[in-house]
Amino acid sequence: MKNNNTLLLALGITGLASLGAQAQNPLIMDQFTADPSAHVFEGKIYVYPSHDIPAPEGVRQDWFCMEDYHVFSSENLIDWTDHGVMFNQTNVTWLNRKGYDMWAPDCVEKDGTYYFYFPAGGRTGVATSPTPHGPWKVLDQPVNGPRGIDPCVFIDDDGSYYMFTGGISVGKLRDNMVEVENKQGQIGQERIANLPTPGLIEGSWTFKRNGKYYLTFPHAVRNEQGQEAERLEYCMADNVWGPYTWMGVILDQSESGCWTVHHSILEYKDQWYLFYHDRDLSPDFDKNRSIRADFLYFNEDGTIKKVIPTLRGVGTPSAKSKLQIDRYSAISENGAKVDYINREDTFKGWKTIMTEEKAWIKFDRVDFGKKDLKSVTVQASSAEGASVEIRLGKEDGTLLTTVEIPKSEEMKAATAALKTIPEGEKDLVVVLTKGKAEIDWVSFE
Repeated sequence: MKNNNTLLLALGITGLASLGAQAQNPLIMDQFTADPSAHVFEGKIYVYPSHDIPAPEGVRQDWFCMEDYHVFSSENLIDWTDHGVMFNQTNVTWLNRKGYDMWAPDCVEKDGTYYFYFPAGGRTGVATSPTPHGPWKVLDQPVNGPRGIDPCVFIDDDGSYYMFTGGISVGKLRDNMVEVENKQGQIGQERIANLPTPGLIEGSWTFKRNGKYYLTFPHAVRNEQGQEAERLEYCMADNVWGPYTWMGVILDQSESGCWTVHHSILEYKDQWYLFYHDRDLSPDFDKNRSIRADFLYFNEDGTIKKVIPTLRGVGTPSAKSKLQIDRYSAISENGAKVDYINREDTFKGWKTIMTEEKAWIKFDRVDFGKKDLKSVTVQASSAEGASVEIRLGKEDGTLLTTVEIPKSEEMKAATAALKTIPEGEKDLVVVLTKGKAEIDWVSFE
């Protein structure tokens, strides 16, 4: 599998911004992404992931392979702008080899400068920029003091900056933002006590809510079948240094079999989100991952409710966009399933396969606007021809129209006038009423 960014990098073209295709889960559909570090900067969400790539010949075969970083931004959690390659391993002057080990990064702002921290070559590097999206200047020396991979920088209420790293250890960043000190003011970090061992490999994510410190982290454990994989867990404390008390599980091990999970948590426009990754675009190789997002909620006592991963994800797309209904909220038990459009090129996405009458698929939270729509188009194929109903709410909800899908082995657009004009935010349901069909997307005009 290839992607445009790999080709651009091979040509030496970096720093280009592009608007990615609308997506639910996964968020990014034109390249592999993992370990999302999400922040709110300048009124937008910026996500700084690591970038899995297919391994070059003779390098890290059958293992994680990362050589650069991208940054993505969005205002609506649906449309993501790729601001291009920030820099790659050859731009890091203190690296003495091409290790392809640019793991999970993080970014923070201080006094108008953005500091991007990244692990490489067993150390923690830093690049700076006047904006959250670049251009980036990699400093000539790594950060002094941290140990472990996957830096996470937390800003406390008093304006102090703390760096957490894999293991899990914490230290306070000095004012120069390139040195980390322990509680005694000496260069170094403190190991967090009372955490589960073994199985703590990747880095943590720390945030504060209602006066409580939340330390969240991947933890590799064995499931009931004896298979080991990471799940997300968390602890709480009254002090950034601890002691922390283990509280529970945020996200169970992935049903896909993806061994790793790495994450971030933030609040944006009064809603909390969990960003994480899975293997959506690489079903046979879990070292090529894709970032996701789902809603996160708290109980009244401040504990975190377990997140159930979804394909639908977050964000409310416009009805005028190409609605990828295969990223469904619910689906009928019989006669409907989802598969890749092309398993040899998973970046093309998925399709909904409907084979029994009354089979249905539901896609929540569509913005239909102010009753200015006139028609709906379904991109679909059908060997013998088919009919689908477009409804609101549920499979027997308000009928908008019926679309006749012509006989064709190839995906083609079929359009029908709306009999009922929807408005506002509604749930969309597609119901098969005749024949068999494969559907790519649905869009309203």
